[in-house]
Amino acid sequence: MLRERVGDFIWEHYQCHEWKHASAILSQDFPEEWRDILDVLRAFRLRRSWIATGGGSKSKVSGFIDSFLYGRGWSEKKFETGVMLDGQRLDSPTHQIDCYRNGVALEIEWNNKDPFFDRDLNNFRLLFDLRAVSVGVIITRADELQRIFKEIGRGSSYGASTTHMSKLLPKIEGGGAAGCPLLVFGITAALYQETD
Repeated sequence: MLRERVGDFIWEHYQCHEWKHASAILSQDFPEEWRDILDVLRAFRLRRSWIATGGGSKSKVSGFIDSFLYGRGWSEKKFETGVMLDGQRLDSPTHQIDCYRNGVALEIEWNNKDPFFDRDLNNFRLLFDLRAVSVGVIITRADELQRIFKEIGRGSSYGASTTHMSKLLPKIEGGGAAGCPLLVFGITAALYQETD
C-alpha cells in the first residue's frame, strides 16, 4: 500500500518505511502536506558538488529540502512545553523541528551523529502525546551511498557513526517514537547526479 501511495518514482529512488499507518493518515487527513512531501522527494537530486567538498553548518541537502518546503508554507517550529509540579511550572522545551506544518513534523538527518535520531524520535513521541504532531517524517540517507562517498574521496566525512538508515531503523523498531506514526525515506544512489 505504501508503494501505491508514494508512486513508482519515490519507491524506486528512496528506501521507504512506515509505521502505524503514517502514509494513510497523511494522504487522508493532511493531503496538502502529503502532496508537498511527495513533491519535494520527486524534485530532489543528490548532486556531486553537494558532497564533494566540506560543508558549513547546514548541508546543501538539508538546504534544498528546507527551502522547497518553506516555499510552501512550512517553517521551523519549536514548541514551548512544560509541566506543573506542586503548582510550579517547570519548562520543558522541545527540540526545534526542521519543517513543520499543520501537525506534520519533518526532520532531515543527512550527516549528523546518530544520536540525533534519538533526539528526533523522542521529540516526535512527546509532541504526539501532547497532540501537537500527528505524523513524523524523517529523510536520511541509505547505507548504499557510502560507496559513492568513498569513490569521490569523502568516505571519512560520512562515517559509520553518522545518520544513515541502518542506524535509524533499530531505534524505531525499539520503540523510539512510541505511538507516533512515522514515515522514513532514505536517499539512494538512484538520485545521485555527477553534474549539476
